[in-house]
Amino acid sequence: MVETVNSRYIYIYFFSIIALLPISIILGSAISLINVLIISFSFLMLCFFLESYQFLKRKEFLLLIALYFYLIFNSFISLDFYSGFERNFGFLRFILLFLFINYFFFKFEKSEKLFRAWLIIILFISIDVFIETIFGRNLAGFGYEFYENRIVSFFYDEPVAGSFIYGFSLIIIGYLFNKYSGDNKSKVAILLLPILFLIAVLVTGERSNTIKFFIGFIIFFLLPHFFNKKTKFFSVLFFVILISIVFSQSQYLKLRYITQLTNSFMTEQNREEFFKKNIYWNLYKSGLNVFKNYPFFGVGNKNYRIETCVPKKDPKTYYLCITHPHQLYIEFLSEHGLFGTIILLSILFFLMFRILGIIIKSKNYIQAGCFLYILTNFIPLLPSGSFFSDFNSTIFWINFSLMYACNKQTNIFYKEDLKLKST
Repeated sequence: MVETVNSRYIYIYFFSIIALLPISIILGSAISLINVLIISFSFLMLCFFLESYQFLKRKEFLLLIALYFYLIFNSFISLDFYSGFERNFGFLRFILLFLFINYFFFKFEKSEKLFRAWLIIILFISIDVFIETIFGRNLAGFGYEFYENRIVSFFYDEPVAGSFIYGFSLIIIGYLFNKYSGDNKSKVAILLLPILFLIAVLVTGERSNTIKFFIGFIIFFLLPHFFNKKTKFFSVLFFVILISIVFSQSQYLKLRYITQLTNSFMTEQNREEFFKKNIYWNLYKSGLNVFKNYPFFGVGNKNYRIETCVPKKDPKTYYLCITHPHQLYIEFLSEHGLFGTIILLSILFFLMFRILGIIIKSKNYIQAGCFLYILTNFIPLLPSGSFFSDFNSTIFWINFSLMYACNKQTNIFYKEDLKLKST
C-alpha cells in the first residue's frame, strides 16, 4: 500500500481475494465470512498506510453507516439481544466490502480478469447443475439426500445453486455486453451463454429465482442498443423453443412449474386447499401476524424464530415455527416493524435509484446487470431467502458494490479530493 511496495503484488493480492468470493460462497458460510473479513481487514490496513479517509465524507458511506447504526439500535430493542447480535454488528463488513471493491476498480482500471474468473466459475457450476439433472449426482457425488429432485450442485444440503448462478449471471452478461458490443461475431455467444445460465437456474427447480432471473434477463436483453429487432425476435423465438424442449423432457419441471400451480386454482375447492396447505401462504400469514403484534419496531433481526417457536400467549394467533418468513418485505415488517422497514427501504432505494440516470446514459451493462439483480430482489410477493443471511447478503452486496464501482461517474473514490490514485 505504500510507494515502496510493488503495485503488481498489491494487484495480485487484491484480485485474488475478490476473485475467490464466489468460490468461498460455494465452500460455505464460514469460508465466505472469512473471505469478506480478510477483505475488510485489508481495506482498513490500506486506509492506515495511506492515511487517507476522505471517503468518510461521501454521502453513500454516510448512508450505509446510518443503516449500520440502525441495525445496532435494532439489536437493543430485539426480543433476544444475542440472537441478532452477530448479524447486526457484523454488517460493518459489507460496508467495508463496498469500499474495498470501489477502491479496487479505482486503483486498477484493467479489472476485466475478475469477470473472466467469475465467468469460468459460474459456467462450471451451471455445467455441474446439468450433470446432476441428467445423472442424479453432481461431479462431487452430491444428489437428492436432502431435497428430492431439487438440484444442490456443490452446496450439498442447500438447494441454492440457482440463487448462486443468478447472483453472478447478470454481472457476467453485463461484462460480455460491454466487451463485445461492437463485435458481430461474438453476439451469438453473448446470446447463448445467458440462456444457458437461465436454463441452469430453471432446472434447479427454484421457481422464485427463475422468475426473477427471467424478468431481469428480458429487461436486460431488450435494452441494449447493439441488438437489432430482427436479432431480438429470433433470439426470443429460439429461447421459447429451447425452454419448451427442456420442459417436455422433464416431468419434474412440468410438475413444479405448471401442474402444481395450475391445479391449485382450477376449482374453488382447490383454491381453498391451496390457501390452507401452501407453505408459503402460511409463512406469509405467520409473518404478518408477527408484524401485527410488533408493528412499530418488530421482534428484532434474526428474532423471528424466537417469537414463532415459543408457546403463544394468544392461542388464536397463527404462527409457523421457522427461521424467517421467506419473503423480503414480510421479513422486514416482522423483524423491523414499520420504523425499521422505512429506514431500510429508504436508504437502499435511494442509493439504487440515485444513479439510475447515470447507468442509462453511460450504457454500462455491468452496472445495469447489478441494478437489475438488486431490483428483482425487491419484487413483491415472490418468496425469498433471508435478506440478512450470510449467503444472500454476500451476493447482494457484491452486486451493490459493483453497481457503484465499475463506473467512474459513480465510483466513490473518483473525486478530485481523493488522491489515492497517485500512491
